[in-house]
Amino acid sequence: MLLSERNKSATFILMGFSEYPKLQVPLFLIFLVIYIVTVVGNIGMIVIIRINPKLHTPMYFFLSHLSFVDFCYSTITAPEMLVNLIIEDRTISLTGCLVQFFLFCIFVVTESFLLAVMAYDRFVAICKPLLYTVAMSHKLCVLLVMGSYAWGIACSLTLTCSAINLSFRGINIIDHFYCEFVSLISLSYSDAYVNQMLFFVLATFNEVSTVIIILMSYAFIVVTILKMHSISGRRKAFSTCASHLMAITIFHGTILYLYCVPNSKNSRFTVKVASVFYSVVISMLNPLIYSLRNKDVKETVSKILGTKIFSC
Repeated sequence: MLLSERNKSATFILMGFSEYPKLQVPLFLIFLVIYIVTVVGNIGMIVIIRINPKLHTPMYFFLSHLSFVDFCYSTITAPEMLVNLIIEDRTISLTGCLVQFFLFCIFVVTESFLLAVMAYDRFVAICKPLLYTVAMSHKLCVLLVMGSYAWGIACSLTLTCSAINLSFRGINIIDHFYCEFVSLISLSYSDAYVNQMLFFVLATFNEVSTVIIILMSYAFIVVTILKMHSISGRRKAFSTCASHLMAITIFHGTILYLYCVPNSKNSRFTVKVASVFYSVVISMLNPLIYSLRNKDVKETVSKILGTKIFSC
């Protein structure tokens, strides 16, 4: 990544939770457990979907990519956060900061659109069941997933390139545990108005467009379910949507809290905790939500564990 000469001497310090020294060790242990569960859960979900032919459907194709994205963006922030909890030197170069933001932004934006794609998938499955296999062809599924990744890369590249042109000098303190874009550009000596507006426009477009797709999909789903005469059919339809609804509620609820609720200095700790939830905890919850409510996934896990125990 090319940086101007004036920025090469700039260094950044990620404060993280350093202002709470008594919480360093407990937080390290808690976040370590969360990250281990996240890695095992998401990689396990991908493996389970690959080895079970019953799960080779559009819904699980999207879910496998959701697990991959969750694993990636939690890995971008969690290890750095864990290291900064046990060492005193929390410095990071501008290049390292921009690379971290670039990767994090890609996967967060991608996850947002993947959740919208999964809502559309549920809409087709419930509202047009006879056309489902035709409408959700493998080619379309691949295009939807690749489109989500491509848009994530485009947004991230746009914001990162806009930040490269800013000027930074000396030691800069970021009161966060990762290189958040707004915190980063606020430290610049250049006029960051264009960067702020660019971030606002892209963030608003991504959030509004994905939420609209999700709301419209579930509005049609609810209408279709209410028209069903069979109680068991209604229950089954609601059951197939429950896990996804839970996942999108947690994800978008946290984002709306972080970026729509005004933050005062007194609520900085709350913002950091919410950011941890958004960047690490949600990645852990998603595979648990989908696996605990899914019979095929639980059966596959039982077979794997049963085989290993029998072999031992």
